[in-house]
Amino acid sequence: MIESSVTALAVGFGAGYLVGSVPFGLLLTRLAGLGDIRSMGSGNIGATNVLRTGHKGLAVATLLLDALKGTLAVMAGALLYGAPSLPGGDGALLGAAAGGYGAFLGHLFPVWLGFKGGKGVATYIGVLLGLLAKLALLFCGIWLAVAVATRYSSLSALIAAAIVPIAAYVWGGTLLAGVTLLMSVLLIWKHHPNIKRLLAGEETRIGGKAKG
Repeated sequence: MIESSVTALAVGFGAGYLVGSVPFGLLLTRLAGLGDIRSMGSGNIGATNVLRTGHKGLAVATLLLDALKGTLAVMAGALLYGAPSLPGGDGALLGAAAGGYGAFLGHLFPVWLGFKGGKGVATYIGVLLGLLAKLALLFCGIWLAVAVATRYSSLSALIAAAIVPIAAYVWGGTLLAGVTLLMSVLLIWKHHPNIKRLLAGEETRIGGKAKG
């Protein structure tokens, strides 16, 4: 336990950022001899773009590892704040939220890649899993339903991200709603190129090759 709550939050946030900034999609594709994933498909380092390489195993590994770093950061943030369990009360949630939000920002803006990272969907899910598991299940359920109906990964994520903060407020209160809202706003902002393509009817569907 770190005695100063402010210090604990800062350390948790910083540790979360460092964990979140690990670009697993880039590392795995390079280790597999596929080159730089940023020069392929949409140029994104996330699992959806890794899938476009045709290597489903690498895409699944990227998805799981990107989610795991969010969950681990939440747990670390809570422990550094001195909370033995999650959510366990406001103290645990505050520390957990700091770590999770740090990981999410780390994935979106990794210092190692010139602050140009992924769009955050998998890490968002991982953070939700650590904060309140049923929020992660809700996100995944909405994502899956929209994806089956439309085959648009981006649209699925956007709709799920818009709904989660509302559920977070109902199930967990203001603090949980606040941190999920911050993440949702950033996630939607990172998807602004996808939104433009969706509106223009040019967005790539799941399993398809990135256009243009």
